[in-house]
Amino acid sequence: MWNIPNLLTMLRIVLIPVFVVVFYLDAPWAPYVAAAVFGAAALTDWLDGYLARLWEQTSPLGAFLDPVADKLMVAVALVLLVQYDPRTLLALPAMVIIGREITVSALREWMAEIGARAKVAVSMTGKIKTTAQMISIVLMILHDTVFGPWVYGLGVVLLYVAAVLTLWSMVLYLRAAWPSLSGQVDIEGRG
Repeated sequence: MWNIPNLLTMLRIVLIPVFVVVFYLDAPWAPYVAAAVFGAAALTDWLDGYLARLWEQTSPLGAFLDPVADKLMVAVALVLLVQYDPRTLLALPAMVIIGREITVSALREWMAEIGARAKVAVSMTGKIKTTAQMISIVLMILHDTVFGPWVYGLGVVLLYVAAVLTLWSMVLYLRAAWPSLSGQVDIEGRG
């Protein structure tokens, strides 16, 4: 249970309040540190899974905590960014991303309950979506820095790319689960 991949996942959860505090600090260095904290958390999301597979240290705790930590960090960051820039421009993709995460998490839980979780396993589209989402959030956190306003604009564009990929991956997951959801396939998988 206390292996490095699980500790990295727990670190990501611990970094959430640190990120929130730094995000709200009124200091010229705060956006850089907030972006670094979020970026470090995003890297641990990739690293903990990689190390767990490499070292064969996958565990039920890690399988549970990893998606929870990822979704919490992203949801908190999106809420803070929308609060910072409360326009429909940001609220819409944030709503889509957070709504999709709730929907897909519920879908995966239900599919696991009926023994069909593999049908809604993470896809390549989901991984690309996560990458675009993480990069977009880091760029948007750097809103008022020496990098200039184009960084924030690029972050918004990438957030929309992530939102489109979010919807697409949700459609793929729902389509894969539809036979079970619609009752076309019973619990044991017979059509």
